Amino acid sequence: MTRSTSNTSNFLIAALFSISGLLLLAGNAQAHCDTTGGPIIPEAKAALEKKDLTPILKWVKKNDEAEIRTAFAKAVAVRGKGKEAQELADQYFLETLVRVHRAGEGAPYSGIKDEAVEPIIAMADNTLAGGSAGEMIKMISNHMAEAIREKFERALEASKNKDKSVEAGREFVEAYVTYMHYVEGIHTVIASSAGHHQTNSAPAADAHKH
Repeated sequence: MTRSTSNTSNFLIAALFSISGLLLLAGNAQAHCDTTGGPIIPEAKAALEKKDLTPILKWVKKNDEAEIRTAFAKAVAVRGKGKEAQELADQYFLETLVRVHRAGEGAPYSGIKDEAVEPIIAMADNTLAGGSAGEMIKMISNHMAEAIREKFERALEASKNKDKSVEAGREFVEAYVTYMHYVEGIHTVIASSAGHHQTNSAPAADAHKH
């Protein structure tokens, strides 16, 4: 695989994640760290048990460290006063940590959720832990190709009858806009991703306007 092909595959992954987040997950990906199945909660619980805050400081901005250190110290101090006190102390610290983390992302906090992680997010986590993105790249590339092909075929078929009636024309326009917006969305994310890696690259061409 050439370097160009590899970069394109990485950009396509970023594109699908972004589009999935906007159109399919309805914000669930952003809320990943709100859940008990996310990466923050298990690490925070382990930190409390070991009385070592350092491993979880990475989840908050530098300016928020003081608040987290204070909350951690209070929780550790209270945990030794019995089971009920430990549960309350742990819950206090976990909620503080997740709230501060979310604020650092510019996202709202509505409590810790005992929910399963979305399959696409779980796959991304597992892939990172496994050290190879090859299988995920293949799966996502195939999924995206199928989605583009389906929307293309629908628009192409509708275009054959677009001038037969107003209703047929409207069906074509709906299929056309859906197809173009999907491709445009992928292009926008790819261009944005490329901008992070190629600071001297030429500006991308303007997307198709509607």
